[in-house]
Amino acid sequence: MSANSALHIAVLPGDGIGPEVMAPALEVLRKVAAKSDLKFRFTEAPAGANHYRETGKSMPDSTIKLCEEADAILLGACGLPSVRYPDNTEIAPQIELRFHFDLYAGVRPARLIPGVPSPILGADARGIDLVLIRESTEGLFASMGKGVVTHDEARETLVITRKTSERLFEFSFKLAQRRRARGRSGTLTCVDKANVFKAFAFFREMFDEAAQRHPEVKAEHLYVDACSAMLVKRPWDFDVMVTENMFGDILSDLTAGLIGGMGMAPSADIGDRHAVFQPCHGTAPDIMGQGKANPTAMILSTAMMLDWLADKHGLASAADAGERIERAVDKAYADGIKPIEFGGSNGTADIAEAVLAAL
Repeated sequence: MSANSALHIAVLPGDGIGPEVMAPALEVLRKVAAKSDLKFRFTEAPAGANHYRETGKSMPDSTIKLCEEADAILLGACGLPSVRYPDNTEIAPQIELRFHFDLYAGVRPARLIPGVPSPILGADARGIDLVLIRESTEGLFASMGKGVVTHDEARETLVITRKTSERLFEFSFKLAQRRRARGRSGTLTCVDKANVFKAFAFFREMFDEAAQRHPEVKAEHLYVDACSAMLVKRPWDFDVMVTENMFGDILSDLTAGLIGGMGMAPSADIGDRHAVFQPCHGTAPDIMGQGKANPTAMILSTAMMLDWLADKHGLASAADAGERIERAVDKAYADGIKPIEFGGSNGTADIAEAVLAAL
């Protein structure tokens, strides 16, 4: 792709506050385009609980086709507590997209932005800047919709395969290498429960095999319970972690709590050909339409998208634009922006305006 080609972005605003945080994120991308040689073409499509309520499907086939053809996918928060499948599970197109496009690497950065409060004593001085990589298509989630429930018991099956794990670890070691080149330690920690379960011993064995192929990266192990304790005591000791799907689901919420909350936490689900970028937070129907939603996670997810597009297409300007967005967010918070999410008075419009001004 040449620098003069328009990057086609599939935009799925979602439910609840999803559309409210998506709008400023797109404004940020439009401003980036106005100040660089990047061009974007946005195509919006339905997905989520509202669409399911109207049609009986979480996404129409046209949305899937759009996502297949797009250069990247931006997804707002999806799902509503009051809208469920017949088995009482939530409408979750974000999970369905992971399975459909084989998006095995869930990337969950947690960086404490200057001026944002952390519940961890010393974090303001020591800093938090880590990445959790969550396998996103297997693990306990492989049983989604397939569990067996009887009157007396329920069973769900955890699945870990060599094919997916080897790709996950290659992705993780390469990310650790990139982090090291950018000044971080480049340490990669495998988080598992290999002392109890054979499946996790298998997971760890494949991690160790990958470590032998990447001797330039320092590789470590931690059991998930010990990791949880260490994250709330010394989160600055971590750089990159890789773990199973359910463990990653839980730990990524924990790490978001370390950096100010879910509204500060961006994410990406990445496969060999496609990638989805979305905030870690949910649809928050209790504040929908009130202008209280924090768009920071959605905005930072666009920065992750640009970094991925830069790597995929060799577009240095996209990587530069992603860094500019991160710096603009940092400046907005350093200058005093404080979201309602953690006790401030700034809502969606204030935060968006501050980031746009910083750009």
